[in-house]
Order: sequence, then C-alpha cells, then structure tokens
Amino acid sequence: MPASNQLANMRLYLKRTAVVFFIISLFFAGCQQPGSASDPINRHADHLIYTHHARCRMDCRHINETEVREILEKGTIDYKKSEPDAKPDPKYALEGYTNEGQHLRVIFAPAQRGLLVITCIELGVEWQCDCHSR
Repeated sequence: MPASNQLANMRLYLKRTAVVFFIISLFFAGCQQPGSASDPINRHADHLIYTHHARCRMDCRHINETEVREILEKGTIDYKKSEPDAKPDPKYALEGYTNEGQHLRVIFAPAQRGLLVITCIELGVEWQCDCHSR
C-alpha cells in the first residue's frame, strides 16, 4: 500500500475517532451528577416536608425517611420523569439504590417553604396500596 493511502487511512481513522469521542462527551455532559454545581435541588436539605401521599406510599412500600435521604443525596435525576417547568413548583425524579438494595424513585419539589417529598416508588415491585381512600 502506498504511503499516501496509509496517510489518508490514518487521517480518516483519526477523524472518526474524534467524532466518536465528541458524541460520547455530549452524552455524558447531559447526565446530572449528584451534588454538582448545576444541581437544581438542595441535596442536603435540613428539613424535608412529606406530603400525605408520600407518607402513604412510603408506608405501603416499606420505605423509611433514611432511604428517602439516601436517594436525595446519592440518586441521579431522571429528567424524562421530571417536570422542571411545573407550576407552582418544579418536580424532580431522583432514582437510585438504597443501602438495603431497594431501587427507588422519589419525586422531590423545591418550594419556598422547603423541599417537598411528593411520592416514593420502588421500581420493579408492585405493592398493593390504596392511598386514594385514606
């Protein structure tokens, strides 16, 4: 193979590699890391305000306040399940695993009066729960 063909192939390889790295960096730039400077919620809120619905779901699904805090502090934001433009308060779905291995999604809403816990879901597990009639 002539040297000019090898050089052309090397340039093509380098361009393709650069494009792949660029695409990968775009993907990771969109991921929200816990506690980053651009985090839309306070992950170390002193006081959480639990809605009646959240308390009911926690009771049905055997989720305690410590586990909710674990997800708040270490979970990742799932923007597909979040409503950052919701009124009156934005809502953020944080997901992660507790120290006991539960895979949870907790919906938080930063509000003027504090950080609201809207609901708690154990992913992959169906629980019998009748929070609407309580």
